[in-house]
Amino acid sequence: MFTLNTAATAAYVVAALLFILALAGLSRHETSRAGNTFGIGGMVVALVATIALAFDRHIEALGVGLLVVAMIVGAAIGLWRAKVVEMTGMPELIALLHSFVGLAAVLVGWNGYLHVERDAAGAEALQLGREGMLGIHSAEVVIGVFIGAVTFTGSIVANLKLSARIKSAPMMLPGKNFLNVGALVLFVVFTVWFVIDPQLWILAVVTVLALLLGWHLVASIGGGDMPVVVSMLNSYSGWAAAASGFLLGNDLLIITGALVGSSGAYLSYIMCKAMNRSFISVIAGGFGIEAGPADDKDYGEHREITAEGAAELLESANSVIITPGYGMAVAQAQYGVAELTRKLRARGVEVRFGIHPVAGRLPGHMNVLLAEAKVPYDIVLEMDEINDDFDGTDVVLVIGANDTVNPAAAEDPGSPIAGMPVLTVWNAAHVIVFKRSMASGYAGVQNPLFFRENTQMLFGDAKDRVDAINAALSVHEPV
Repeated sequence: MFTLNTAATAAYVVAALLFILALAGLSRHETSRAGNTFGIGGMVVALVATIALAFDRHIEALGVGLLVVAMIVGAAIGLWRAKVVEMTGMPELIALLHSFVGLAAVLVGWNGYLHVERDAAGAEALQLGREGMLGIHSAEVVIGVFIGAVTFTGSIVANLKLSARIKSAPMMLPGKNFLNVGALVLFVVFTVWFVIDPQLWILAVVTVLALLLGWHLVASIGGGDMPVVVSMLNSYSGWAAAASGFLLGNDLLIITGALVGSSGAYLSYIMCKAMNRSFISVIAGGFGIEAGPADDKDYGEHREITAEGAAELLESANSVIITPGYGMAVAQAQYGVAELTRKLRARGVEVRFGIHPVAGRLPGHMNVLLAEAKVPYDIVLEMDEINDDFDGTDVVLVIGANDTVNPAAAEDPGSPIAGMPVLTVWNAAHVIVFKRSMASGYAGVQNPLFFRENTQMLFGDAKDRVDAINAALSVHEPV
């Protein structure tokens, strides 16, 4: 017999397939727009199915009305934020959105406790359905609350760091690893205790413990590693959603959470390999190291160049590689960079882009900016694809990048970023670094690249400097 319940179940299957297609589409530049459309379609189907289930389960009109109002308000806020947010603000916005998922998981967990473990009738009804179900439900409650609370406060700290509301330097408490491990051990003990004897105070203690752990995990990580943290928090939010799905008996939420959780974890693993970091250390929140005395080393004097001088170097070059960073995003220089690329290619210069896996403060940040400016996909290459080509390159333009082109990572074992794979731009014949000042990067580490003999600094706003180079090139346009 066809009912709203069976229709909603079928809709959930369709939504799950659309979410899978969305992930597949988002994995490549060429199909990313279609992937985004699939994701939107899947969410619309899921929301409609959820409202249908509410009617099928005879939820009071007030409850359905509140559900619809919540969806309308949420959609309005989402559309507004999507419209006004700058690309430079995307990392902190995404971190904030992760915190909402974590908070939702905490609220769902507490709601589950109040309606089952705290309610004798609810507990009896659940146990009558199947022997041992109460214990399973109790485990789901405490695990969901723990993951959600860690995600909630961890994401808030990430948002505050990325938006520069708090310092990006890692918080180094004495025995921080002991604190993290101790918190996990206490979580296991309290989980077993709660399953045996579900008490309100145990759940409250677990919630507070998880909130503190989430704060400490992310606060202990330095700013240079924040792209990995955002990716990992994405994974946490997925598992939090999956935990909520088990509590609510919602198959789609379980599937969606598992997709987000596993894809976020895999992306974090890839990024950790690119940064020579341990995947376990990311989860433990213990790999941020504050810059030490090595930053006080005297590297000598830097050399400066003008926009006109940079234009002359580019005119005489046969090959150019551009390595963008967060500074390009801040200055909104991607459109000028795209114009510069077209001008140089029109002159027969080979132009390519080298993208570090953690360039910017969000995975894929630079790729999105360049795609937005209509830079051809085929000349945008990842670090592994282009690193061997710097030796034969005439000019490298480092636009707003810092830590991702720091030779100290490869040459100074005492550097806080030692061992992190970087773009070896210093192997090119000439390097031009676009920068506002000689200040260190987001990781707080000085960059000896700025003082090398083949490096020249082009100071000022990146957009203004790129526009000045374009103007200088226009004076000598090829016939």
